[in-house]
Amino acid sequence: MASHTDLDQLLAQGVAGKRVLVRSDLNVPLEGAADARVITDDGRIRASVPTIRALADAGARVVVTAHLGRPQGAPDPAYSLAPVAARLGEVLERDVAFARDTVGESAHETVAALEDGQVAVLENVRFDAAETSKDDAERGGFADRLAELADVFVSDGFGVVHRKQASVYDVAQRLPHAMGGLVATEIEVLRRLTETPERPYVVVLGGSKVSDKLGVIDNLLGKADKLLIGGGMVFTFLKAQGHEVGKSLLEEDQLDTCRAYLERAEASGVQILLPGDVVVDTAFPSGDRSPEPRVVPATQIPADCLGLDIGPAAGADFAAALADARTVFWNGPMGVFEVPAFSDGTRAVAQALTGVDGLTVVGGGDSAAAVRALGFDEAAFGHISTGGGASLEYLEGKDLPGIDVLED
Repeated sequence: MASHTDLDQLLAQGVAGKRVLVRSDLNVPLEGAADARVITDDGRIRASVPTIRALADAGARVVVTAHLGRPQGAPDPAYSLAPVAARLGEVLERDVAFARDTVGESAHETVAALEDGQVAVLENVRFDAAETSKDDAERGGFADRLAELADVFVSDGFGVVHRKQASVYDVAQRLPHAMGGLVATEIEVLRRLTETPERPYVVVLGGSKVSDKLGVIDNLLGKADKLLIGGGMVFTFLKAQGHEVGKSLLEEDQLDTCRAYLERAEASGVQILLPGDVVVDTAFPSGDRSPEPRVVPATQIPADCLGLDIGPAAGADFAAALADARTVFWNGPMGVFEVPAFSDGTRAVAQALTGVDGLTVVGGGDSAAAVRALGFDEAAFGHISTGGGASLEYLEGKDLPGIDVLED
């Protein structure tokens, strides 16, 4: 990989008095009415703080841009970054100004009012449709307006570096730029997973769909020693082996692909471990009924049931498979962990990772939320990624536009 200017180099060059536009990933989960949104997991905010603090402490006038959710290219109070800016100020322990727009009058006034060492957050960058436009000129025009607000750009939103978007890609072409500390750490960890993993190397994959993980399975079948598969995606593998899966999540169009993966793994000596038992219920958990979980063999799922977690025997098997690992990458929960009745499988994997003597990487998204929701100490894991999609694309061997554009 070509070299990049990193945060330490930028700080050594001096940023006092300069307006530094930082693309952070502040896309946190929120609950509640549009005018009273509550952050349910501030992990990404806390992960963004070290780079922002380092710049502010060095005297930069820090302008943070970020997105939240998927607004349809127009302002939507449900996706305002206002509560995120407030929480960022609490974690930073300093006042954080908030601009009510992204590149408009409020943004210019807010940035102009900053003094050395102060921080401002711009409103949700996706409130402008040009941010995510496929048209280079439209995106570029928006990037021009963002660039007017700054003298330097720092890319620190790892969760979006796989996107060719104005605040990630195009603005880096318009300003002197550097890679933030968070992104640099993420890339270094992922490089260890792909280039120099200590063995045994175990990959744990969960989540709902096989189709979301096709590329990473394809690439890791040649690199990992063991592949442990749970979550909703396991039922397509079980069906591919000829087992009935009742009402469980199933991707019929991926059955041949799963059969091919199982055959490739056997031929190449990679162990694919599927759960021997699963926790089922007759309906997906919802607010109007109490869960009625029961454990059944994975090969005998009743026709009126759907699998919602790996079973206790599977949890023990997965933990045993992880016991001697030296490198582990985990992406995707083992079940519907938000519901206590279906959280034990995810808990078993997380617990096993805390005992691994080596590098453990929790691959962003739902997995990161799960370890926090289940009460684990983040320090018990080697690295908790902030970008699930970006992590997977890197492990698939894909180029990441937001990284490539920083190359010097």
